[in-house]
Amino acid sequence: MWLMQYRDLIWNLTITDLKIKYQSSVLGFAWSLLNPLLMMLVLYFVFANVFRFNQEQFALYILVGIIAWRFLANGTSTAMLSIVAKPSLVTKIYIPRHILVLSSTLSCFISSILEFCVLIPLLFIFGANITPYILFFPIAHAIFFFIVYGLSLVLAALYVYYRDLNQIWEVVIQLGFFLAPICYPITIVPPQFLPYYVLNPVTILIETYRNFLIYGVPPGLRSMVYLVISAVLLMIAGKFVFNRLERRFAEVI
Repeated sequence: MWLMQYRDLIWNLTITDLKIKYQSSVLGFAWSLLNPLLMMLVLYFVFANVFRFNQEQFALYILVGIIAWRFLANGTSTAMLSIVAKPSLVTKIYIPRHILVLSSTLSCFISSILEFCVLIPLLFIFGANITPYILFFPIAHAIFFFIVYGLSLVLAALYVYYRDLNQIWEVVIQLGFFLAPICYPITIVPPQFLPYYVLNPVTILIETYRNFLIYGVPPGLRSMVYLVISAVLLMIAGKFVFNRLERRFAEVI
């Protein structure tokens, strides 16, 4: 299996992506923490004071949503460029091209784990209900990784042929941020739209994170099954599209 055969290359590419991401920044990884915190402060002021949302633990509620969304946004946006950004690995030598997308997604996955780890002290400071259910985090985040990786395979393959895709995806990400329950409670969604609203697996994931991180509630079995099915379907779709389009990568790049 190519994962085992190329594991050293995957790890080296992942670490290189992480180093490149932070090496030109004065604060380095600190920006990954300051960015969601500053955004939380802005959204907290707007939604808690202007719109008068009284959601329990609202600061943590927003912060968990932002950190989760950042993995989707950064993971897909970065991985989309992974094939085009490394043309020599596509045209001059043979490696499974999936590796480039995988290593890029893994670097964002590691960054996301670190951001969630820094969140833990804030859970105590803001008085979250910490229970052993917090141990569900590795399972939920692993599922999230496969969802992001499946999407990234599709985006990376399409971007080789359609270079405007990054602009389109940026708009989709911005729109999705406000369509997902990041800065408002899911209870404000009109009941007639709720069955369609919760079809988005990222919505279910964000609510799942909040349940076991903030409220000390275990994730529902139905939600976890739905997330696993969504991840499997996205992986299948991603590999199908990628395998169909990668035949002409070297020519197009």
